[in-house]
Amino acid sequence: MSAYPDAPGHRNVETSVAAADDLAPRLGHLQRLGSLTIHSAGEAGLTAEELSARLGLERTTMQPRTTELSRKGLIRDSGRRRRNASGKAAIVWVAVSKSEASQ
Repeated sequence: MSAYPDAPGHRNVETSVAAADDLAPRLGHLQRLGSLTIHSAGEAGLTAEELSARLGLERTTMQPRTTELSRKGLIRDSGRRRRNASGKAAIVWVAVSKSEASQ
């Protein structure tokens, strides 16, 4: 059995476990989509909300993927913030460069 971030996380609550189980078959695909889309944004990067909008998916589907991708070392927090639709500051994610990845 895979562990986070290679498997969706949950809070050991029945509904959370069910949601994770439902998502599990699509996790790799969603992570690849997220990684490729953030990579294509270049240094401008994307917030989780912007990522979701570009992919036409719910924020609740893609925001957890940013944490997973960060834990896998594929994307990183740029240190910049942009306001999301609710007016709150959101992390701007960028792809990890090949030189960063090899460090």
